[in-house]
Amino acid sequence: MLLPLFQTLEASAIGEAIRNSLWLFPAIEACHLLGLAVIGGAILVVDFRLLGLGLRGHSVSRLARSVQPWVVGSVAVMIASGVPLFLAEAIKCYYSFAFWTKMTALLFALGFTFTVRRSVSLAPDGRFTPAWNKAVALISLALWSTVGWGGRWIGFSG
Repeated sequence: MLLPLFQTLEASAIGEAIRNSLWLFPAIEACHLLGLAVIGGAILVVDFRLLGLGLRGHSVSRLARSVQPWVVGSVAVMIASGVPLFLAEAIKCYYSFAFWTKMTALLFALGFTFTVRRSVSLAPDGRFTPAWNKAVALISLALWSTVGWGGRWIGFSG
């Protein structure tokens, strides 16, 4: 059902231009990985703080507020670069377990990050129990790690 759509997307002018260029795919991928590095750092610093690891002199809410623009900006960069990467190899993605794992984890990670994790991390200190903070951080880390793993594995899959 989705295969004809993926075939059409890969056959698009953008998909063909990227595939036929020697440097476009690696340049776009470099931007994509830069976005991943930025969001990774922003997510890690807050999740580690929720776990009680590092930056104990800063409140979780202050830290979360300060990294929020980096999270939003890097998500925008990753989407803006991920779409053309996808267009260049949509059929490969269609058959890739890693792609579907990444996309599923990405939907859950974005939903979790901008709802539950945001509520917990922006709340005044002490509003949530340390156990709840740790659970939220661990779920966040698991989801974003799965996104990163899936993305990296796409390059190694069929």
